[in-house]
Amino acid sequence: MNPKRTILILEDNDERIAGFQKTVAALAGGFELKIWRDAPSMIAECEEYFSTAAFISLDHDLNPQPGVTDDPGTGLDVAKFLAECRPVCPLIIHSTNADRAHSMHNELRFADWIAERVGPIGNDWIETMWLRKAREFLAAHPNTWPAKLPADHEQRMQRALLSLDGLSVGDGFGERFFTAPDTIERRLEHRDPPSAPWIVTDDSIMALSIVRCLKRYGHIEQDALAAAFAREYARDPQRGYGGTAHGILQAIGDGTSWQIAAGRVFDGQGSCGNGGAMRSAPIGAYFADDIQKVIVEAKASAQVTHAHPDGQFGAIAVALAAAWVVREGAHAARDDHALIEFVMEHIPQRETFYGLKKALQVPLKLSPRAAALILGNGSGVISSDTVPFCLWCAARHPHDYTAAMWNTVSGLGDRDTTCAIVGGIVALGAGRESIPVDWLQAREKIQI
Repeated sequence: MNPKRTILILEDNDERIAGFQKTVAALAGGFELKIWRDAPSMIAECEEYFSTAAFISLDHDLNPQPGVTDDPGTGLDVAKFLAECRPVCPLIIHSTNADRAHSMHNELRFADWIAERVGPIGNDWIETMWLRKAREFLAAHPNTWPAKLPADHEQRMQRALLSLDGLSVGDGFGERFFTAPDTIERRLEHRDPPSAPWIVTDDSIMALSIVRCLKRYGHIEQDALAAAFAREYARDPQRGYGGTAHGILQAIGDGTSWQIAAGRVFDGQGSCGNGGAMRSAPIGAYFADDIQKVIVEAKASAQVTHAHPDGQFGAIAVALAAAWVVREGAHAARDDHALIEFVMEHIPQRETFYGLKKALQVPLKLSPRAAALILGNGSGVISSDTVPFCLWCAARHPHDYTAAMWNTVSGLGDRDTTCAIVGGIVALGAGRESIPVDWLQAREKIQI
């Protein structure tokens, strides 16, 4: 028996809700109506209905319900959330707030949702204009939910989310060490964590888009990922994006294909920067059971911004390291270069490979600052100057998140990125309990 089709509505007005209930009851086909009165609740719950959604209808302006003090949010909040999801059904915007309705429509149409506005004009607009549009949508646009996620998708996502937490806490932690040298040395000497808040950078924002992509698709959907990168950049371009990234993401947002935008930089060579590596650990976490899949998906995630092969190999190396930690678990020994050796077995012999080869010769008991002088610390903002040091740090402390962070940040350089990379790897071996609760609370709140 096929499940009942669902109509999802965001609306806080009792009279309108009664009108929707009456109108939907009159539709042939026996639809189930699901109504939310605030944006956060809809965002938290609506995905479970995507597989049966016939269409969605959103208001914008929402008022708190009696006795409720929490901010109800807006329809634009929901539109931005849906823009990160694979389109599954058509959508109606039924707000009187014309400016915000226009913003909602732009968010959705740029993310390939079929969305149209129905103005709430007159007393019977639900029974007339809204119903007419609903019938039109139901006749023309079936649900497109793929239902092709792996059977163990939730387990995979738990690993990816753990990696993201390790990555984003590391990112915020490292970013707070861009300060006066005497302050840095004092913090390092006493292991005194920076004060809150720990604002995350582009490292976490782009990793967040990757995790959302994995959650929606179960793989890297490159066009969707590129669009998500561009949307997040447009929302806040002051997250520490590199100069090349500014140009690429602006171009994608303006309609240039990611293949062209990424491929034309550096005289057509593409970027070999560390941006692909900084965000790829959750991919290794998600696909840890399939090394070839790790390689393919990590490369795909990097290609949308890094056309240079070594920029892609850096992303592959970090994802492989994350997968290795998951696979080895408690057997991942300290004082052992096995992690680095494993990664080298699976990446081509280009610049990052040779940096890892050098890392094999650096004793894990050497100080991180001395290791950084040999391997680089990300100051060059390229893969080969960043990934070898990061994997050396991860190999040094595969089961101790805080020690890994303090040692990594002591190497200075591109410290938000190095700490993000190491954090995304080591959290998988050390476990969620290894990330200090106060560090998680200090980190800027991020929402999947």
